[in-house]
Amino acid sequence: MKIITVAAAIILNDANQLLVVRKKNTDCFMQVGGKLEPNEAPELTIVREIKEEICCDIQIESFIGRFETKTANEPDHQLISYVYHVTLNQMPQIEAEIAEMKWIDLDDQETRLAPLTTEIVMPWVKSHLLAQA
Repeated sequence: MKIITVAAAIILNDANQLLVVRKKNTDCFMQVGGKLEPNEAPELTIVREIKEEICCDIQIESFIGRFETKTANEPDHQLISYVYHVTLNQMPQIEAEIAEMKWIDLDDQETRLAPLTTEIVMPWVKSHLLAQA
């Protein structure tokens, strides 16, 4: 099985909604982030990808962990994700390969979401961030 390794961001707004993006020619919304370059540390990848995809500088709040899930758009691939909770230093805007961006509620049932978002990110936010609120 082929493996795709990415860095992915958990980005929340003041209403505790999650920022997700949809890349061009795909159906699923997913976390902002992307593939690691050769010999690139995941924390550098997340900074670079957020700058490229939504034109923002960020503050990394914490490293959440390394997770394995199915991919959203590539059949027969395993996704390894290094997930970070980050805050944006400005308002996001679409760039690069991003077709659409939106803020979703943590109990969203309407949006087609990537496995990483539904299996890892949403439960983590509910149990770690909202539990402390």
